[in-house]
Amino acid sequence: MGDRATFHVIHEGSIDGDHVSSTVSLIVDGDARLVVDPGMVSDRRRIVDGLARLGVAPEGVTHVLLTHHHPDHTLNAALFPNADVVDAWATYRGDLWLDHDGDGFRPTPHVRLLVTPGHSAQDVTWLVETDAGVMACTHAWGLADSRPEDDGYATNQQALSQSRDRILESADVVVPGHDAPFPARRETHGG
Repeated sequence: MGDRATFHVIHEGSIDGDHVSSTVSLIVDGDARLVVDPGMVSDRRRIVDGLARLGVAPEGVTHVLLTHHHPDHTLNAALFPNADVVDAWATYRGDLWLDHDGDGFRPTPHVRLLVTPGHSAQDVTWLVETDAGVMACTHAWGLADSRPEDDGYATNQQALSQSRDRILESADVVVPGHDAPFPARRETHGG
């Protein structure tokens, strides 16, 4: 194959008491460089240095993909001055608000938006087609072993459970919002 996207976790998120950091990922799809959920980290250099190890400067990032709008996943989006920012509704470029179709929208050929409400009403999952399988960047799992009823911020736990099922139908690997990736077929969705 070889023409699909490549995927890298550049910062593995965690939750430890008051210390919260998001899992930040880089997707390379052709000429596009996409960063997913550049949120809270102990030091912004964790993001910048992680990208540098992969040969990517902040100015070279073409897209910032957000799974949802909580600050722990969006706080560092401005690190990327040339990037389009993409969320559940639109692509934002400078002062342009460019609506997109939502479910199924592809910012690049091997990256697709999947609407997955539950943690928030506007949660999405970014499905990344790689030679190693389909990666799902999502906050339907904050932690790998969390259950829908564990999500104290969830706006709709039933929708969250349904979203998890939808993700498991589409993905080979789940990249949770605050934890290490895990195989999607593992029965952790609890719902």
